[in-house]
Amino acid sequence: MLTLVRTGAEPARGDRERSILLGAPPRPSMTETEVPEDHPRYASLVTRHRIEAGVETGITSKQGLIAQGRGEAFDYLLGERTLPSADRSARAAAATLLLADRPVISVNGNVAALAPAETVDLAEAVDADLEVNLFNHTDERARRIADHLREHGADEVKGLAGDGEIPGLDHARGVVDADGIEAADVVVVPLEDGDRAAALDAMGKTEIVIDLNPGSRSPRTADIPIIDNLIRAVPTVAAHARDLADASPAELREVVDAFDADEALAAAESAIREGSFQTPEEP
Repeated sequence: MLTLVRTGAEPARGDRERSILLGAPPRPSMTETEVPEDHPRYASLVTRHRIEAGVETGITSKQGLIAQGRGEAFDYLLGERTLPSADRSARAAAATLLLADRPVISVNGNVAALAPAETVDLAEAVDADLEVNLFNHTDERARRIADHLREHGADEVKGLAGDGEIPGLDHARGVVDADGIEAADVVVVPLEDGDRAAALDAMGKTEIVIDLNPGSRSPRTADIPIIDNLIRAVPTVAAHARDLADASPAELREVVDAFDADEALAAAESAIREGSFQTPEEP
């Protein structure tokens, strides 16, 4: 057994680290519901717990943990806020979805773990289908994600038939439902692979991409890139959709036509390059 000898000057270790060193079973990690809402890193801690839980329940792949960490780093550089340019992107996305004939929201493991209820709510707000689409695909994992979405209010979830394809993709992302992504005119592809974004573009799909890295291939391919955290972006698009619910097609088209994808990407890049780590003073 390893014995710890601590001098008076040495800071005490946390319970979890101490129990591991002593060979005792560690205390269970804090759950999402135990994170105090007044914690300065509350939102970040909650998303971390959701991704961790997603892995434990077989919804999220282990690679999803790495993707989440990378995204969180960009969010930190963006100031963990929705930029005005991202809000304009979200409004253009809402208008595009309301104009669509067959909109589909693609759902991977990270999306299902981070924002299941919000994603279902967005689908309801714009009358879109939900479709599971995974790079690290197994039938069991796809079923678990579909069940998870149903538990959060979804009536129907596509992505289990696999009777369609995205030409040019030789991995599991290329397998889709024929009456889902293959037939869609507008596809929301949050936390997307760049190669699938390019393949969907080649099919003539209108793409709405949610990503925290303005330099990634996916948002640079998208018709409407939303450079924002998924947990903020999805509810924002839904809120804009409800605000625009009574708009005429001509009014919705005006919103879409006024949107500039290059400006949205440039604004996010500028925020990252020119941002400050100083906390803004309270008014």
